Amino acid sequence: MSAVAIVDNGGGNVASVRFALERLGAEALLTNDPQRIRAAPHVILPGVGAARDAMRRLAESGLDRLIPALTQPVLGICLGMQLLYAASAEGDTPCLGILAGAADRLPAAPGRAVPHMGWNQLVPLRPSPLLAGIAAGDYAYFVHSYALPPGPDSVASCDYGGPFTAIVSRGNFHGVQFHPERSAATGARLLANFLALGS
Repeated sequence: MSAVAIVDNGGGNVASVRFALERLGAEALLTNDPQRIRAAPHVILPGVGAARDAMRRLAESGLDRLIPALTQPVLGICLGMQLLYAASAEGDTPCLGILAGAADRLPAAPGRAVPHMGWNQLVPLRPSPLLAGIAAGDYAYFVHSYALPPGPDSVASCDYGGPFTAIVSRGNFHGVQFHPERSAATGARLLANFLALGS
């Protein structure tokens, strides 16, 4: 198997994503080289931090134009998933525009802090190869302050003061709001399902 390209966008979770892929037997390459990303069989767009900073880094390397044109399976993780959409309310940031919608800040309430941090249950919304072996009620690990409402491309949702998209899929573009590299067996299965796409 050729190396999975992990887009080097300054996120702090790239080492753990790489190790999670290697545990599944997949070689992973951290890069922002457009040629290597274009040639990779699978591409992962990780993300930790602010949407505006992440989009600025993608633009500086020309990846804001390359990523929407990719034809192989692409997986956005956490902020990386949000960047696949049209915009984020975080800094009123235009994003990649692959998916319709805009990320908005989660509403805080007594006993419900923002960021949403910890384990929460997945609710499947429609069949998807990404959900193979993942059951309703399985737990995944989340760390985020912004989220997308469920929409036509949502594969699974989660609830934190209201439903939000936990997994999204449209064509060759996919995303997870949780961190699969920190989500134990559920996360490993999700990553394995993603690696099986296009094979």
